Amino acid sequence: MAVSSGKHQVSGVDFDDMNFDRRPYDKWVAYGQSKTANALFAVALDARGEQYGIRSFSLHPGTVLSPFARLLSCEIATFGIFEDEGNTFVAEKCDLKTVEQGAATAVWCATSPQLDGSGGVYCENCDIAPMTCTASRTGFGVRQWAVDRDLAERLWGLSENLAGARLP
Repeated sequence: MAVSSGKHQVSGVDFDDMNFDRRPYDKWVAYGQSKTANALFAVALDARGEQYGIRSFSLHPGTVLSPFARLLSCEIATFGIFEDEGNTFVAEKCDLKTVEQGAATAVWCATSPQLDGSGGVYCENCDIAPMTCTASRTGFGVRQWAVDRDLAERLWGLSENLAGARLP
């Protein structure tokens, strides 16, 4: 299981400039690209494990305001997640979740019979996420670039080359 994020929708993997050597660095594009890579990893891993009955999935846990969020405090203020009193709130429309709610989809992926025979899929909110088009602004669903088998294989090959190691 690979923990991705709904922020994969920000960017696919730019195989021609993964390290932002030829384009301006943008932390949100970099984050989106990394979350897409997490999802593609699960697709490629599933292709390798399926014949052995081992399945892999990726998932979006939701937006959990963990201690990591303190590093983004200025930016988080612009996300519309604070009550008038300044406290954060858990709201479905903002995809904000408690830690327990954030863990639910991972537990569901590990135990749900609904996923039998469905490896490589992207999940959110304790379900298989629907495919969504690039123009969609809902923040939910999965972009095609995050579950594309050809892109997953390309990323897997690049990872093996960079690591200098291959699975038997």
